[in-house]
Amino acid sequence: MIKPTPNPPETDPTSPYESLDSNKLHDAADRALDHYLCPPGSPPPPRKKRTMYAVTADFKNEELLANACETLASARTIANDFANLIPASQRSAAGNCAIDHARRAGGESDAG
Repeated sequence: MIKPTPNPPETDPTSPYESLDSNKLHDAADRALDHYLCPPGSPPPPRKKRTMYAVTADFKNEELLANACETLASARTIANDFANLIPASQRSAAGNCAIDHARRAGGESDAG
């Protein structure tokens, strides 16, 4: 009969901490990881100061598009939640008001 899965690999039963050298190696590895991964209680690395809405050359198009997408998704959610609070008879008036406000903000006139 053939087994569908192989036997697990054989492991060495020797503890990695049996000798003093292995303890030193383990301690050195812990210190190296702590140094590079910034353990809890140590000061965080300095942050690069950037604001998302400043026009700078170091922003990638993908970052700006992702931020714009998240902002528009949040605005849509807020608008939907607000629309559910308004009675149906008043939704049309609120929608017209919002469209007029958007036109004025975009520079269009009421006659357009």
